[in-house]
Amino acid sequence: MKSTARIKQVLVLLVGVIAIGSIGYQLIEKWTLFDSLFMTVTAISSVGFEEVHPLSRAGRWFTIALIVTGRGSLVYGIGALTAFWVEGDLVNLWEKRRMERQIAALRDHIVVCGGGETGRHVARELLRTRRPFICIEIDSTKEEAIRKLGEGMLYIIGDATTSDVLHRARVEVAHGLVACMPSDKDNLFALMSAHELNPTMRIVTRAVAHDAGPKLLKAGAGAVVSMATIGALRLASAMVRPNVVDLLDAMLREPGATRVQEVTVGPAVVGQALSELKLQERTGVIVFALREGATQRHVFNPSQERVLQAGDVLMGCADTEQHAALQRIVTEG
Repeated sequence: MKSTARIKQVLVLLVGVIAIGSIGYQLIEKWTLFDSLFMTVTAISSVGFEEVHPLSRAGRWFTIALIVTGRGSLVYGIGALTAFWVEGDLVNLWEKRRMERQIAALRDHIVVCGGGETGRHVARELLRTRRPFICIEIDSTKEEAIRKLGEGMLYIIGDATTSDVLHRARVEVAHGLVACMPSDKDNLFALMSAHELNPTMRIVTRAVAHDAGPKLLKAGAGAVVSMATIGALRLASAMVRPNVVDLLDAMLREPGATRVQEVTVGPAVVGQALSELKLQERTGVIVFALREGATQRHVFNPSQERVLQAGDVLMGCADTEQHAALQRIVTEG
């Protein structure tokens, strides 16, 4: 039986014993409700007060039965409360230690600064795509909402703008950081602290104010996302390209992890034509776009005869397994 159900059972049992005792004294001894209640509580709690009124023989037998059942119920209740406290404490301690061990083993992960509504949406997408990550949230009242995001959620309740908390999140060996706190100032401090600890990591930050973007980029952000701008573009797209928007929404909502993925061309395939890799035959992925490493220019629907160069980035729709296979091919050949 769960501890919470046991506590409810104890409360019902104690209330029932007190009610039966009070009614019993009223029927047997013809006492008032208050005197009957007082005598019942005195008998159960064993405080040692004298009888309210002299007891009849039947009243004494009833008192003996009340003491036995009442004190038994009281002892059971104390045991249940103790178990509830100890079990809850032990479970929380075990979960905390387990999470600390998992955090200590993190490497090449993503640090999500902010566990509010935006941060939880980021976390859900990372969970769906099976990316290792940890969430940092300063408000302890949001802890339960963060835990409910998924099994094995890793998080820290602390201030993401401080180096100490970022160090606990292993920013030094992280792949990237997402700053999505509700304040531009907090996001700025977080990315500056993170950039100092890990200058090579990719940092993506949320911008609240319309003029915050340039400052965040100057401070070290690799990309700045304006919620107002993205929302406006989404509204326009939903009007003029409804089917495309529905497709992208379905891609994000469906249980699978099929996403528009990207892979960077490695030295092993530099100089080869796209057709030589046989990506569609080997992985089922069609490359629909390419970003040139030298010019950063995007090429849509690249020709199969396109010769790959160092730093080129290939893009296509793939699930987690297809993405891993694609990465392996463009890295190892």
